[in-house]
Amino acid sequence: MSAAHEKPQATARSPFAGCTIMIILMVLMVFLVVFSGWVLFRQFDEIAKFTSDKPAPVEVSSVSGRETEANALAERVETFRQSLDREGDTRLELTVDDLNLAIAAYEPLKELRGTFRIKELHADGYLIADISFPMNGKPRLTRDGESGMFATDPRYLNGKLVARPELAQGEVVFRIESLDIPGAIVPEPFLKQMSPYRITERYKTDTTIGPALAKLTGLEFEEGKVILRKKSGEVAPQTITRDQVDFASSRLFKALGIAAAVFLCIVGLLLFIGLRLKARRGT
Repeated sequence: MSAAHEKPQATARSPFAGCTIMIILMVLMVFLVVFSGWVLFRQFDEIAKFTSDKPAPVEVSSVSGRETEANALAERVETFRQSLDREGDTRLELTVDDLNLAIAAYEPLKELRGTFRIKELHADGYLIADISFPMNGKPRLTRDGESGMFATDPRYLNGKLVARPELAQGEVVFRIESLDIPGAIVPEPFLKQMSPYRITERYKTDTTIGPALAKLTGLEFEEGKVILRKKSGEVAPQTITRDQVDFASSRLFKALGIAAAVFLCIVGLLLFIGLRLKARRGT
């Protein structure tokens, strides 16, 4: 049989090898998309087990009839804020009632209303609070009147929070000890993922609260109160790292990276075996 009638062979230089690689890459892409979707929806299913589709009522302190108290608290806070700009030590004592009144009365703290209320402060540094934190649920296609292609139905983390407040890098963070959710058990991985909870992160860019937080050097606790302080020679502790801040968002990408690496190794092994077989056939 002449060379003109010979069937083309899939050698390393033939277009068949390139098509094989493209098919493998397409399979890899589909695999990563399916795997990432599976991981996300599995996470949403786990979160749904200890969250609710409606917020729980969290008491907000009444400001009506307490204007004198609110004004006195505002004066104390402003005096403390100004003292942070001067040399020397300064401190501000805030009781549980002071903190809840501030949440109810001050506009910058309005996002905490109905979602966070302090119940107890203890001398050993622990805080107990009622919470109803909004969270994202499963993504879905938008309905009529909603913008965008996808939306999420909100979920709510309703229960009691036990945490240890700490000063770290110009903000107050909560080291979460436990979450008491009625009728549900919060899995340990979620607690680790949520802690440290950066409850004051949103205020770092506030022109008044942000600079004041950045000048604090420590927190103290007495029964029923917390003390904010600036002390000469004291450096604010660096109790959270960038790795801890990014921990929650990085877990999914680590899982995807490991899956992709394993899959690429399998693909590479198959390609190597295929090329070896072609080489043997050509000899």
